[in-house]
Amino acid sequence: MKVMFISSMGGHLTELMCMKELFSEVDYRIVTEKTKTTEYLSEEYPGKVDYLVYGTKHHLFSYLFIFAFNILKSFVLFLKFRPKCVITTGTHTAVPMCYIAKLFGRKVVYIETFANAESKTVAGKLVYPIADLFIVQWESMLELYPKAVYGGWIF
Repeated sequence: MKVMFISSMGGHLTELMCMKELFSEVDYRIVTEKTKTTEYLSEEYPGKVDYLVYGTKHHLFSYLFIFAFNILKSFVLFLKFRPKCVITTGTHTAVPMCYIAKLFGRKVVYIETFANAESKTVAGKLVYPIADLFIVQWESMLELYPKAVYGGWIF
C-alpha cells in the first residue's frame, strides 16, 4: 500500500516521525518543507523524501506565492507517487495534499496536533470535513470535533 506522510516542519514533523515504525509496513513517501532542520531526512530516508517550499504566514505577501507554488508541487508529487492514503499531522503545508487526495478518491487521515487541547487549528477545520479518519490527541477535543476518534498522545 502506498502511503504519503506529510506535515510542515517543526513540531508537526516531530509528531509525524513518531509513526516511522509504519514505514516498514508500506511503500511510503515523506513530504515536508525544506529547511536546514529537515535536510537530514534525505540522508536518513534516501529516495523517500520530497520537499515543499518553506513559507510562513508572518510574511503574508510572499507566503501567498509560496502557498500557490506548493499547491502545484503537491499536485505533481501526488501524481508521481499516487498514494492510496495520505496521513498528516498538519498544518498549512498538508491541507492542499489532503484535498488533492480526496479529489482522487484516496483516504485522508488527519491527526490534530498535540499542541491544541482546547481549540481547533485552521488546518484541522479545513481537513475535518473531508477526512476519512480524524484523530485527536486530547479527549477534550472530541467536543470540538464530534466525529473524531480519540487516539491519545502520539509521543
